[in-house]
Amino acid sequence: MAAPLTLLLIVAVTIRAALYRSSLADLISERVEVVSPLTAWKRVVEGLALLDLGVSPYSGDVFHETPLIIYLFHFLVDYAEITFMLADVITAVALYLTVKEYNKQVFRKQKYALEADRYPLDCLELIRSPKEMFYIPLKVAMFYLLNPFTILSCVAKSTCGLNNAVLSLFILSTVKGNVLLSAIFLSLATYQSIYPLTLCASALLYLMQRQYIPVNFRRASFWWFIVQYAFILSVPDLTPNIGLFWYFFAEMFEHFRLFFLCVFQINVFFYTIPLSIKLKEHPVFLIFMQLAVISIFKSYPTVGDIALYMAFLPVWSHLHRCE
Repeated sequence: MAAPLTLLLIVAVTIRAALYRSSLADLISERVEVVSPLTAWKRVVEGLALLDLGVSPYSGDVFHETPLIIYLFHFLVDYAEITFMLADVITAVALYLTVKEYNKQVFRKQKYALEADRYPLDCLELIRSPKEMFYIPLKVAMFYLLNPFTILSCVAKSTCGLNNAVLSLFILSTVKGNVLLSAIFLSLATYQSIYPLTLCASALLYLMQRQYIPVNFRRASFWWFIVQYAFILSVPDLTPNIGLFWYFFAEMFEHFRLFFLCVFQINVFFYTIPLSIKLKEHPVFLIFMQLAVISIFKSYPTVGDIALYMAFLPVWSHLHRCE
């Protein structure tokens, strides 16, 4: 599978490089569906300009990314295009390795269950063959790299692509059973945006089951850190985007704003509880569901957020056979 994956990476990088050189790049970078006040490259450039002038990027209402991002691009601003293409490549390879490892585990479970005759007869059609599983990792990488949402996000140089790379490395570390790396990458993802904190439950469930620990739910800073999370949670910038927040709060009476802000923000965190209870035996599918919930209910979503969870669709493509 190395040759098809390498060819896929070359095609994906070529498409992005061609679009970077086209007249469409400036148009794409202005689209509200692709960038948000939190992830726009223009705001990163303005933050860098303020930093070079000796002014704090957080002193105004322009830059809302983390210090790690601004210091990263302080050194890599001339190689920004390569950085974003590399982030997409890292994400795709991490997803490829994740699904490959996950399929090995699923195949072993299927084999043991079949030998023990644990599957009902009406569920046998959902059993995946080794040949079917063989191509799923490549399909996942293809779904991510060739997804128009991913391409648009990369060409616009949206920092969402960097966050996707960190999330994919977190998922890979979790599936591999590496607790330390899983914690590090989840911390980095949460550092970028508070919403990935909800993935802690699914990672914990997976790692506990990997260590054969039974799950039973009936058992008993820094100023910039505050500023960044306050911007995400309070939603002061109502620039139109593909999310639910901007239009609702643009029409909202100020008297009710705090109440509905809490109601909207709690959605992302509230769904973690019932989903974790219902899907405790399927923590990887739980991660997929939570990524979808985050992309729907986060305050400043972009198409890049959607692209990450859409890449996992081939993993459960066998379910369409169930009627």
